[in-house]
Amino acid sequence: MFQEDREFNLRFSLEANFPEDYEGEDDDYGWLNGWETRVKPELLKMVFEFLRRYPAWTVHVRNRGLSANDEIEIAMVKDFRNGPPVPH
Repeated sequence: MFQEDREFNLRFSLEANFPEDYEGEDDDYGWLNGWETRVKPELLKMVFEFLRRYPAWTVHVRNRGLSANDEIEIAMVKDFRNGPPVPH
């Protein structure tokens, strides 16, 4: 089987600013809680819902061994083995 691939990265950099007297890591990165528990899950759900509107592609999460806190890879596959390319 012949396979071609291409990558597209969409990177989110999260930052928190604290007052001058902050001692660092006092809250054990508690400011990330909202991202991890609400924003990221909703964002992923919306991305998958959108991508699944294009039935010529199959979409799934691919794990490359990194923690889901650090990276989530979404693999999209267009399979031509059972017929000609479908325009979309």
